[in-house]
Amino acid sequence: MARVSARDRLLAAAERRFYSDGVNATGIDAITAEAGVAKMSLYNNFASKADLVSAYIEHRHTEWLALLDARTALAANDRDRVLAVFDAYLDHANDDYPNGFRGCGLLNAAAEFPAGDPGRAAVRAHKEEVERILIERIAPIAGPAAAPGLAEHFSFLLEGAVARAGLAGSPDLLLRARGIAERMLEVV
Repeated sequence: MARVSARDRLLAAAERRFYSDGVNATGIDAITAEAGVAKMSLYNNFASKADLVSAYIEHRHTEWLALLDARTALAANDRDRVLAVFDAYLDHANDDYPNGFRGCGLLNAAAEFPAGDPGRAAVRAHKEEVERILIERIAPIAGPAAAPGLAEHFSFLLEGAVARAGLAGSPDLLLRARGIAERMLEVV
């Protein structure tokens, strides 16, 4: 059995606590206790809590891209490749969260950061990448000229649905958003 590094344990504990309790409400002591490591281990692996938060944001982004890659591999056609973006969000929503689904962990974290914070910029970059992915996947269906506008609609649909699903504590609204997107693709 492979031994999990202190860094990985700390990041996993931070992810659970940040998602469940929020970034600002989660202290270093709670993270180190949950990870089962000494406080010094945290500072040997992360320069500060801000550095740990940055690693959390990057990991959630990378994790979502892996979900998207897995869903894309199952896509049979261009339409399915677009809907894979929604499916990746659904997969994230259906993760086993100890205290329930609370919406997009990146948006939840960004809401806690002040304007100009690097964490907000990292979350914005993730959301912009999602929209670029949608543009690329919609272009073969709707054409390059129409793709940016439709991708923006899908991005708004997706982000609104994940926010509302988080408030409801259930991914059901994401399923509805996926259905709307599917119907929109049928008339393009």
